[in-house]
Amino acid sequence: MSEISQAQPDYNYKVVRQFTIMTVIWGIVGMSLGVFIAAQLFAPALNFDIPWLTYSRLRPLHTNAVIFAFGGCALFATSYYIVQRTSQVRLFSDKLAAFTFWGWQAVIVAAVLTLPFGYTTSKEYAELEWPIDILIALVWVAYIINFFGTLAIRKVSHIYVANWFLGAFMLTVAVLHIGNSMALPVSFMKSYSMYAGAVDAMMQWWYGHNAVGFFLTAGFLGMMYYFVPKQAGRPVYSYRLSVVHFWALISLYIWAGPHHLHYTALPDWTQSLGMVMSVILFVPSWGGMINGIMTLSGAWHKLRTDPVLRFLIVSLSFYGMSTFEGPMMAIKTVNALSHYTDWTVGHVHSGALGWVAMVSIGSIYHLIPHLFGQKAMYSTKLVNVHFWFATIGVVLYIVAMWMSGVLQGLMWRAVNADGTLTYSFVESLEASKPFYVVRFVGGCFVVAGMLIMAYNTYRTVSAPKGSLVPEPAAA
Repeated sequence: MSEISQAQPDYNYKVVRQFTIMTVIWGIVGMSLGVFIAAQLFAPALNFDIPWLTYSRLRPLHTNAVIFAFGGCALFATSYYIVQRTSQVRLFSDKLAAFTFWGWQAVIVAAVLTLPFGYTTSKEYAELEWPIDILIALVWVAYIINFFGTLAIRKVSHIYVANWFLGAFMLTVAVLHIGNSMALPVSFMKSYSMYAGAVDAMMQWWYGHNAVGFFLTAGFLGMMYYFVPKQAGRPVYSYRLSVVHFWALISLYIWAGPHHLHYTALPDWTQSLGMVMSVILFVPSWGGMINGIMTLSGAWHKLRTDPVLRFLIVSLSFYGMSTFEGPMMAIKTVNALSHYTDWTVGHVHSGALGWVAMVSIGSIYHLIPHLFGQKAMYSTKLVNVHFWFATIGVVLYIVAMWMSGVLQGLMWRAVNADGTLTYSFVESLEASKPFYVVRFVGGCFVVAGMLIMAYNTYRTVSAPKGSLVPEPAAA
């Protein structure tokens, strides 16, 4: 890594600290919401007959909170840290950095204030209405200017590969958000999409899947390419492979969106293109996973004592699993079974909880001591407990949803000799109930882990500077 200067530059760590703390806070909020609505699926009375506590109102708040509040704050924190450290310069503009922090928190608060009350565009991952969309665009443009401005004034000639992924994620998300959010306002909090019918669906899933591809994959791969080598104390396994990984990923991912629309009114050739590109995407995805995991060559023993490294490496395992499962589910014959079932929910959370949350948590655990003048977290043992809570929670969640999804798909397509359906929809719902309870239990494990992280973070931040030293971790 290009950290070659002996004199420590004057970095802007204030904005990194702010986003880091908010990552933990929004993680608890977003994941707790997820657990609450998961409970509603087997105990519907938990909405208490209050409209703004219904599943339909809180589910988009949950997705926005975990993706854009928790995940977004993690990306802002780590990208601002990485670009300064690898460029050996302070951020291009402290004022732009402050604007991105307060502007992003305003977006999140606006989501909390509008979504439960039914203000929504009804577009997946893009539910926020047009005034909030404009604020998102302004914050994002400021973010891009600050990031690329910092790269432009860097003191090292080389641009480290993490910055390639981060830069691609920022530029692509800007295009996706602005393109998909084009709308005709009819009042202060109501608008209609400028696109219609199948075109609107195609635009939405061009946005929706590439929010996964660039916000939830490329951005977090940038995080991985910095923090895995740093935590392992090893260089990236293959720098050449990382560059090939970058160009292959950004060239292929953008085409995969139509696989969300198999067997719909979308033209058949578009569906087939999405399927083929999704299957091809498996290759660069696994190239990146292998590159990250093999970075531990010669340092595998560190996994026995370093729970932060465990978070990072296990996240890569989930990344590999999700990026194998996704292309398989994009194949039309598999999709005929999986579409509209809980299998899709399991797949999404394998990526979101297994990959995105774990790599974020590992990176934040690496960052906190550096940002607050400590040599270690308050308790390495608590980091280890958090790791096991997170791992058990994710496995319970996704296995339950896989089983429920396959069961649903088989029940929905079962027919009698006379061609009538063997099972009613209600019967398939009753069959899924035990899996919903297991999913809830898994979610409770995940949230408990986040609460442990919050306590550990508080004790680390509040301790006198330099007073915390590394302790041996439980195996």
